[in-house]
Amino acid sequence: MLACLGYITPEFVKFPGYLSPSTGLKFADVPTGLAATTKVPAVGWTQYVVFCGICELFLLHQDPDKPPGKLGTRFFGEGNTNYEYGSLGIPNYLGGAPIADLEIKKTKLNAELANGRLAMMAIIGMFFQDGLTGSAWGDWANYTSSPMRAFEGELGIQAPVGFWDPLGLSADGDVAFFKRRRETELKHGRISMFACIGYIVPEYFRFPGELSPKLGLQFTDIPNGLAAISKVPGQGWSQIVGFLGTYELFINTPVGDEPGNYGKGNLGLGFLGPVSDPEARKKKLSAELANGRLAMVAIIGMFFQDGLTGSAWGDWALYVDSPLRAEAAASVPARSPQEVLAGTGGPFPENFWDPAGLSRGKTEQEMLELRAIELKHGRVSMLACLGWFHVAAGWHPVGDFYIGEYDVIDDNPLISLTQLPIGGIMQVVFTIMVLEWLTLYITKPPVERPWDLLGWTDVIADEEYPPWKERQLQELNNGRLAMMGIVGLIVGDSLFGEYFKGIGQVCFGNPVCEEIAVNFLKGDLLNGPPMPSNPYGLGGIFQPIYPPLYPPREVLENIFPGGSLG
Repeated sequence: MLACLGYITPEFVKFPGYLSPSTGLKFADVPTGLAATTKVPAVGWTQYVVFCGICELFLLHQDPDKPPGKLGTRFFGEGNTNYEYGSLGIPNYLGGAPIADLEIKKTKLNAELANGRLAMMAIIGMFFQDGLTGSAWGDWANYTSSPMRAFEGELGIQAPVGFWDPLGLSADGDVAFFKRRRETELKHGRISMFACIGYIVPEYFRFPGELSPKLGLQFTDIPNGLAAISKVPGQGWSQIVGFLGTYELFINTPVGDEPGNYGKGNLGLGFLGPVSDPEARKKKLSAELANGRLAMVAIIGMFFQDGLTGSAWGDWALYVDSPLRAEAAASVPARSPQEVLAGTGGPFPENFWDPAGLSRGKTEQEMLELRAIELKHGRVSMLACLGWFHVAAGWHPVGDFYIGEYDVIDDNPLISLTQLPIGGIMQVVFTIMVLEWLTLYITKPPVERPWDLLGWTDVIADEEYPPWKERQLQELNNGRLAMMGIVGLIVGDSLFGEYFKGIGQVCFGNPVCEEIAVNFLKGDLLNGPPMPSNPYGLGGIFQPIYPPLYPPREVLENIFPGGSLG
């Protein structure tokens, strides 16, 4: 609601005077909407963040023992008397009093919820409209100079949204990138259409016979939807991945520069031949795009519905066994999955987040193993993120590249991976296999703590040292963040070639503080002596000047010529 007001009010009135006297920037110079994000100085954004943080931490605190939305202050700590807010958010020390009539209070809170939901939809609509036309309420037809116009005649520009690119991914006018994205959209749509069919068909038909004769597993034993993930053997998943990889690398080869054209003919069946009529072809391809988009939304909806209720089209009221039905750990049977992992949930200890229902029917040991797997993936992802940043910063500390056997290696991690000799790749794979072998067969972790690979269980007891569980929770949350982070880095690099090369540059590539950093390294900033024992700015208030492990080599070489840095 505040965001909507912030979009509307500047259309009619703006503050007089300067927003930034040091840069000569007036409030009247700042445009309305998304364009303002590029005009407000960084110091202004810092003020926003600090103000919001003060509101969140001190001024507008939600006491968990009070109703949702009942806020108060906590300037003097949790145990002291703090101010609360009454009707319309007026503090009680200014006369604000809560609404005494419970029915009136309920009516007003329902109205606030409804208005808030409407405002959430409204602000998203404003963002989209602003991104498309340059104004939160602009007429698309009036914006002939919009960069979106570059591709508005392309296939897939369909009613009711027309050319829909709120993030401005096509604003650069790059035709090759546009075709790449269109091919990706077509491929995702086709996969989603297959996925939707794969969700629906098993409800009515299953193959006869055995899926795995070795395990005695029949097709009829496999449940439908997300529950099938835990039933299909590992060899089956390997076959699926191998088949998709073969199809992607060797069979699905593009023909020409038309996105999505793999030379398979009408409906992907070569013997039917291509659609020769241009109009009919355009109509069919537009229909495929629309159906693919619908299928992408549909399969996501099926996933959510399946995770919530146990079926892609189940009635929520009928699924009393859904893990989301649990109101509190106290109402759960003894040694339930919630209790097995009590204190190390996520993102907060009291949470138990399992939308896919993977914990249903699991034993205590199986739950511990799942947590161990999650922690292992998180640890690997944290190491992967660190490795990525090292390479992106130009630091290649091991191997032939370090000793000068090869003169050039790319700082893009995905490209440098292709430059690594096959022998090096095999060394990495072998090392990982040895570590897995050691922890699975030689030095097995404790049964009750399968994630404890270093043997901390014998040193620190969880129940006797409560902060230890806090550390477990921190590692779990950091690992989850790292898993999302490394996936995001890989996807961003694959799609756009951005690999965060600024990690190895002064202020992450921002030139505003380069001169300050150079003076500090020379020891001139505070007229103090040089600091050869600490040339990277690792201590003191200047720590943020350089990322601690990644001082730019060219800067250091200019400051310490002739090898004096060593």
